[in-house]
Amino acid sequence: MKAVYTKEKMGFKEHRKRQLEEKLKAGGLYEDNNLVFATELGTPIEPRNFLRVFYRIIEKANLDINFHALRHTYATRLLEANEHPKVVQELLGHNDISTTQNIYSHVMPEIKKVAAMKLNNLSENINIKGNHS
Repeated sequence: MKAVYTKEKMGFKEHRKRQLEEKLKAGGLYEDNNLVFATELGTPIEPRNFLRVFYRIIEKANLDINFHALRHTYATRLLEANEHPKVVQELLGHNDISTTQNIYSHVMPEIKKVAAMKLNNLSENINIKGNHS
């Protein structure tokens, strides 16, 4: 089953609304850099500030996860949802697709299994159609 990612499911619609409200509030001070995640003034978020907020949220939620694990989970879920490894490589910023495939090779056996099942289904459909001729 392929995962369906919609703006509504991921909360981007609400996020965009808040972002537009921040833009109006900031007025001429707002720098529109066309960023999905930005400061209240539209500038890029400093990584240290992002991580500080991230870990504060994690602590409040009483979760035991680090940022790198979140990145790894994101990539793994994309591959499990049959996203092409090249797309995952580009999203993660790996220079070479072999890096992505080496790190996430544990996901590949399941993808191979799904591909084999598709091939089997295709073969069965050809045999069924061939028997009716």
